[in-house]
Amino acid sequence: MPDRAYISIQNVSKHFGSIHAVDQVSLEIQKGEFFGLLGSSGCGKTTLLRMLAGFETLTMGEIYIDNEATTAIPHYQRPVNMVFQSYAIFPHLNVFQNIAFGLRKDRLSKRVLANRVNEALALIKLEGYGKRGANELSGGQRQRVALARALIKKPKVLLLDEPLGALDKKLREQMQLELRQLQKGVGITFVFVTHDQEEALSMSDRIAVMSNGKVLEVGSPTDLYERPTNRFVASFLGAMNLMEGEIKSRRGTACVVETDRLGLLQADARGQDFAPGEKISVGIRPENISILPAAPADVDPEESQTVQGVITNMAYLGDRSHIYVTIPTSPEPLLVARQNLDGVAANLGSTDADIFLSWSPSSVLLLKTSSA
Repeated sequence: MPDRAYISIQNVSKHFGSIHAVDQVSLEIQKGEFFGLLGSSGCGKTTLLRMLAGFETLTMGEIYIDNEATTAIPHYQRPVNMVFQSYAIFPHLNVFQNIAFGLRKDRLSKRVLANRVNEALALIKLEGYGKRGANELSGGQRQRVALARALIKKPKVLLLDEPLGALDKKLREQMQLELRQLQKGVGITFVFVTHDQEEALSMSDRIAVMSNGKVLEVGSPTDLYERPTNRFVASFLGAMNLMEGEIKSRRGTACVVETDRLGLLQADARGQDFAPGEKISVGIRPENISILPAAPADVDPEESQTVQGVITNMAYLGDRSHIYVTIPTSPEPLLVARQNLDGVAANLGSTDADIFLSWSPSSVLLLKTSSA
């Protein structure tokens, strides 16, 4: 039998009575990968992580780590370690003692133990903090200590359950970069759980989007954001103008789809097998819609499509603005996102301004109607 992926999750389920917290999930995670489990609260992502750790038993299925079945292996003997959202720093121990805690049964000499802890402190950029008390640490420093305590055991896999959830926005963004750099430096496979879309996109090599105990789609951050195939995934990752549609015709990858908000649209169905007559969902990202002050001349619908509308609302968000545009054929306004470069928002004028919206067929996403 050929080697499995470094972590192979095969048809795994976890039932709590009638509740299927994880429902027939299969995933392959490669060695050295930073893999994200993304979804809203209650989707099953933390339960799946806890099954990897050995804190939850499987109702069915099997999990392999480095080609070894883990069902019969208790959590304290598995080649994994886990970092919790609360960090679980021991308040009565200083930083050195917290980091060294996992090595207490290894019977290391004082010199070897000190070297291992000092190496871990250097790894998390807290040299000289060994004697500092747990109550003297900031949130970011506590997170680093929890990481060092987990990594000092040199696990094959590090599991992280919402590791940055307790931090404020600015520190969380800083720690996202540091955690990614740390993972690249140590080369250990990281599997982390988050409900934060931006966190998953910025840190992961690949992401599994979960809902109602199932994995809906797996892919790189770029693929899942720019070319999702599932309606729920498309709407969960960032903002999206969604509508219902039906494939009217197809020639190669070029499709014509009739929608309930924008009429007939040209779309590119590369890599998808939608056929004429099939009911689908259609999406356009707000940032892929251009705003024009006047109707463009001689527009080829296979290159660009245009619709006239009226600005009915604007939301200034600092680095960007959200512009809501009412068009005659849509019961709800289209959302357009614009970066605030050189006063873009101010130059659009006030609400009630007549404008034209334009987008390319490659920006029109064809999505499976199956959702969460």
